[in-house]
Amino acid sequence: MDKNTILAIVLSTIVVGVSFILQPKLFPNSYNSEKQSTAAENVQNTENSDGLQNGTESGEIKGINSVISSTDAVESDLTEETFVINTNKAEVVLTNKGGDVISYKLLNHIDVDTKDAVQMADNISDFNRACAVSFGQAGSPIVNDLFKTEKIDENTYLFTKRFTVKNDDGSENSFILGKRYSFLPDEYVFKLEILIHSDEAEGSINIGNAGYTLRTSPQIGPYFNPKLNRYENRQFISFNGNKAKRQVISGKQFKQYAKPYMWNGIGGKYFVNLVYPEKAENMDLSWYSTQIEVNNYTNAQAILVRKPIESQDANDTYYFYIGPRNEKDLKVYNVAENNKWNLSGLKLTECLQSSGWLGWLETILKWFLEFINKFIGNWGVSIIVMTLIIKLLLFPLTKNQSMSTLKMQEIQPKIQALQAKYKDQPQKQQEEMAKIYKEAGYNPMSGCLPMLLQFLLLWSMFNIFNNYFEFRGASFIPGWISDLSAGDSVHTFKRSIPFFGNQMRILPFIYLAVQLLSGKITGNNGATANAQTQTQMKLMMYGMPIMFFFLFYNASSGLLVYWTFSTIFQIFQQLIINGMMKKKRAELAAGGNGAGSKSATVNAKKGKK
Repeated sequence: MDKNTILAIVLSTIVVGVSFILQPKLFPNSYNSEKQSTAAENVQNTENSDGLQNGTESGEIKGINSVISSTDAVESDLTEETFVINTNKAEVVLTNKGGDVISYKLLNHIDVDTKDAVQMADNISDFNRACAVSFGQAGSPIVNDLFKTEKIDENTYLFTKRFTVKNDDGSENSFILGKRYSFLPDEYVFKLEILIHSDEAEGSINIGNAGYTLRTSPQIGPYFNPKLNRYENRQFISFNGNKAKRQVISGKQFKQYAKPYMWNGIGGKYFVNLVYPEKAENMDLSWYSTQIEVNNYTNAQAILVRKPIESQDANDTYYFYIGPRNEKDLKVYNVAENNKWNLSGLKLTECLQSSGWLGWLETILKWFLEFINKFIGNWGVSIIVMTLIIKLLLFPLTKNQSMSTLKMQEIQPKIQALQAKYKDQPQKQQEEMAKIYKEAGYNPMSGCLPMLLQFLLLWSMFNIFNNYFEFRGASFIPGWISDLSAGDSVHTFKRSIPFFGNQMRILPFIYLAVQLLSGKITGNNGATANAQTQTQMKLMMYGMPIMFFFLFYNASSGLLVYWTFSTIFQIFQQLIINGMMKKKRAELAAGGNGAGSKSATVNAKKGKK
């Protein structure tokens, strides 16, 4: 191994090591969730003096007993109960403690870790439950009292409780709080009605300039460990009717979202919990929270604030979508005829992950991939077939890019002569170089188009393979690549290894070997370069694959399958192109020798004369 190769490998290793050291310091937001304390903490954001108090029961926050109190006498037979509803899409468990949701399992989607249905009401505790109500602002504790329960039918439950409130102006109001849940078979959406009836003709609820707050689940499943899965996150999503706002949320946050919205909620990689208030004009600000709970799992929760209630009766309706984050199930709520709730125009599909301006390319690639899979029936094989077709379509551009380098090598001596001749006249130098390019038929920008297309494809593929719902649980090679949305696995270690996690994977090593081979073949195309250029080329040849190996070790296997086979096909293409270039060089050399021989013969004849 020559010294330039050794230098390239050493520099590559240094670059990788330094990048892992500097990345947490240069991009702290992406690492916040990895540095959470493992002990239960009480976190209070300085932006909100009434911030959420973790680990507190109802009534423990200072002054809360003087603001709101339960006025129903505790009945001896009123005990905590749970109620189970099955909609064919989800199994929901309600409790009469607060009238909240304590379990919400998606029956058609399995958590690969627990081997059970995906739990969308995760991280439940006595002080934080799904669909919980608190009076006043978002920092107030949830209602923890036992409610009376009425089963209206198999899919409808009503929970009621009487309370007395002391408003900001000192007035008191006694009222009944009701929470009515309605479910429909085969629907990912359910309806929650918050019903308030006051004993006073001009009853009101105004605590801290708010009526009450309603919250999503403390966390949505499947469970993920940010230390091991850097490609999973939690997002606060808000849609105002025109544009969606997606904010990746990290640990120890309790922040206000002070913009109007049509719906908002929390999204993960493949599942979302969205809330649509039927009367948006009644809603005030919203919040999102990612504070540490007592079970050492960061919550990810949206909290909706309702404006003060200034009437005897209030009936607020909320529609909850709790289900997969995929277009097929979300788009049914755009047209009333497509769902049993007759909801229309919600545009829940705006919560989908997107590459922004490259969304059109993702749509095309998804359609193409789905079309291929209709005939093949295996997503992994479909990825390979699509990759091969794309490579064949791009082959003419790739060939022209490589062949153009020959023209550049042919005119290189003339370019160097011009640079020396007009080194003090840059404008004249550019004009003369343009003439040489034109005479040779060489376009300096010809190599940019294939590189640009490959970059756009790679970026779009990365987003597709990292978020495409159909890949979740899709098996390519059973026993090895059993889930294209996750990394392959052949062994699970008892302890986590830095940079690698606790999984032994084979696909990243295959990817690395293929990338290094590709670099070797691409670099060995017959072109000559000086020592400095060779060192730079070898740094790229060895450094980039090594760096990407670490970065993508835990990436989805679907992405690595695409990238690996794309490189394999590129190797075969490059071998073909190298042969064509070798033949072309021989032709150029023969042409040059022929011209030289002819010139020598003419001169010789002149000499004889």
